[in-house]
Amino acid sequence: MNDVFDVITIGRCGVDFYPTEHGSLVDVKHFDKFLGGSPTNVAIAATRLGQRSALISRTGPDPFGAYIHAALRSFGVDDRYVTECEGFQTPVTFCETFPPDHFPIYFYREPKAPDLEIYPEELDFAAINQARLFWATLGGLSREPSRSATLAALQSRQHKHPTVLDLDFRPSFWHSRDAARECALEALAFATIAVGNLGEVEVAVGPGGPDQAADRLLELGCEVAVVKLGPDGVLAKTRSERVEVPPIPIEVVNGLGAGDGFGGALCHGVLSEWTLEETIRYASAAGAIVASRLSCSEAMPTDEEVRKLLEGERQ
Repeated sequence: MNDVFDVITIGRCGVDFYPTEHGSLVDVKHFDKFLGGSPTNVAIAATRLGQRSALISRTGPDPFGAYIHAALRSFGVDDRYVTECEGFQTPVTFCETFPPDHFPIYFYREPKAPDLEIYPEELDFAAINQARLFWATLGGLSREPSRSATLAALQSRQHKHPTVLDLDFRPSFWHSRDAARECALEALAFATIAVGNLGEVEVAVGPGGPDQAADRLLELGCEVAVVKLGPDGVLAKTRSERVEVPPIPIEVVNGLGAGDGFGGALCHGVLSEWTLEETIRYASAAGAIVASRLSCSEAMPTDEEVRKLLEGERQ
């Protein structure tokens, strides 16, 4: 088998428990279990769309860790770089659902999650360099040794396009916004694509609105800046092009995985060498589909589902 991956992602993985009914965790009684973690979901989403993907992460030596391996394999994501970490427990995450736009999330990752125990010397730099696309997240920079490993992986790409930094700012992962901003700026020096919602991007580059935020990302060396604007759609810019895509109306069930579905579809569009507008429209449709479903990982759409939604929008 050709060992060159289309997509390699690095970072958080765990088990999501989503309530089967809307409302507070105080009141709900039943939950469904899913594979979770943003870079994990991006790898799954890209695989669903036909890309060959692998995840770099770690789990605890426990049944939830075994579940993660089984689930990754069931989705077709290569798990060779997902290793056990003695003395750590596989993290779990719970959420509440209050559609259409309120989805509190609770991470159980303390005192430290195993996916933050990724060491630079453990990385397969040849595979990372050869991958057609590499995806890292801001969350992976929140603690050592994951911070050094993530930066080393990004730097090893030598600004090879596409190298993506997802500015997935989670306040509970950081001691301060300033610490997150410092790490984001260091990592952005090695990225060719930056993606995040407006609040996340402004953590990295400061306030000023979507256009200024995108321009600042381009000034920092990115070739493509993608700023998600929630109900206002998505803004994407290069040094020569500006694309603004409106949202696709859809009945929201759980908005938490929409960004990961968007991310996997973004990978697919970039690797397929579509135009910027085609890529962003496709990614927006994929994200909308995920938001209409309960889970994250299992909600990732197929190409046929995305195209069907886009066709419906054009009619």
